Amino acid sequence: MKKIILYFLFYASLIVAQQDGDKFDFFLKGANITDIHKDGQNLWVTTNGSGIFLFQNGQWQHFSTSKGNIQHDYFFCVTSNKDYVWAGSIDGLFTYDKRRKNWSKRKFGLGGQLANWIRSIEYDPYENSVWIGRFKYLTKYDLKTRRYTDYDLTVGGNNQSNMIKTIKLEGDSLVWFGTEAGLHRYYKSKDLNDPSAIVFFDNRYNYFNGEGEQISISSILSERDYLWIGLDEFITEERPEFNTGGLFRYDRINNWLRFDVTNGLTGNGVYDLALIGNYICASLYQFGIQTKEPYGRGLVLINRLNNQILPVRDDRIPSTVNKLFFDGGYLWLGTDDGLIRINFINELALWK
Repeated sequence: MKKIILYFLFYASLIVAQQDGDKFDFFLKGANITDIHKDGQNLWVTTNGSGIFLFQNGQWQHFSTSKGNIQHDYFFCVTSNKDYVWAGSIDGLFTYDKRRKNWSKRKFGLGGQLANWIRSIEYDPYENSVWIGRFKYLTKYDLKTRRYTDYDLTVGGNNQSNMIKTIKLEGDSLVWFGTEAGLHRYYKSKDLNDPSAIVFFDNRYNYFNGEGEQISISSILSERDYLWIGLDEFITEERPEFNTGGLFRYDRINNWLRFDVTNGLTGNGVYDLALIGNYICASLYQFGIQTKEPYGRGLVLINRLNNQILPVRDDRIPSTVNKLFFDGGYLWLGTDDGLIRINFINELALWK
């Protein structure tokens, strides 16, 4: 009965939203949003070309070269603790000191210029450290010692297994590192340089059901029962099985369940994932073989209890949604033309 009620409430909320403009709020028109992070009551938003925005007490503060308060405009990820904000750019790591209210910049030597393209960043409150996923190499910053340590995660000579795309903490004991060639699972109780500390999952040994030539990880979501793993789709006429994409549900033991266009997804490429009560929200795309470009395919909801896939259809939601962030009351959508806030304060959103 509860599942029926939740199902009804979600679609009722969409119907009401179409009649009530207050359910949707639009911000930062024209900005290409790359990441969204909440810091207490404050929202940090990074963009590709427009700098960084802070939403605080209902007001927006803008950090950009045009404002003269930061040295860069192209950012891809952001995280924070109570004292600092860290933002990854195409040209190194930027750190915001909340007390001094200023930004500083750090560049990395190992790996050359491309290694300063930071694509994922995650603060670890259990160790008071920051994990920094670079185009080449992984870096850990220890706040206590103020030390940066670089790690090479290359497996079997495949350089793409050292190209970090996404990082996700799981409790106080595990960290997952998604790369262009597969997924690393790191046991934090061990030294990362210890070979037994890390396990690598690609399409060998029937991981990811052995599908595709290679596995490129775009998004990771951890919940009580499963790990959800979104993949990139990248195929050509010459290599139609290169990166076949899809969304996998992994039970952390040996069972891999794949969702794709054959069973209800609107596209095989995954931009991002968010957990909303008993639903997984996924923003999807389809890769064009001829154009070699991704085409946004909107949002779907996957019921975690019965795996039913529910496409979200609303003309105000664009087909391309780069980032998803659910804060317990609002679902934030980062698009290539601004930020959307949807009021989901109802039983569906709050059900855990």
